[in-house]
Amino acid sequence: MELLPIIAAPGVGERADAAADAACHLYDAVAPWRGGGPGGWSRGAAEDAAETIETTAHALAHIHPRAALILAPVHTALADLRRQLALAAADPLSADGLVQTPRTVGNPRRTRRVPVLTPPPPRQQPSRTAP
Repeated sequence: MELLPIIAAPGVGERADAAADAACHLYDAVAPWRGGGPGGWSRGAAEDAAETIETTAHALAHIHPRAALILAPVHTALADLRRQLALAAADPLSADGLVQTPRTVGNPRRTRRVPVLTPPPPRQQPSRTAP
């Protein structure tokens, strides 16, 4: 019995392929740093990579009725990694201990970014030039 169709919904196959390629390129960029230290990672890069895995797991949670339960350890492991790296926490857990699916529609990254408030530049008097 085959659970998945041969052809994915429009855009799904292409996006999954692009995500797999991006993950391979990321690995290739990190692999030379195998020695000690943070492995070439920055705080922002680590947060983006963790969010990518979390978002992909949220997408995969719709592939099978038990997929969310099966993927729960992925979210738990990433939450622990975030704590170890002192990164911001991901989505909160539901009452059953599973990660809640983000309620936003569209790009979840837009909801994660916290705008930084900066003071406006000082006002400058308009220059008066004689005609």
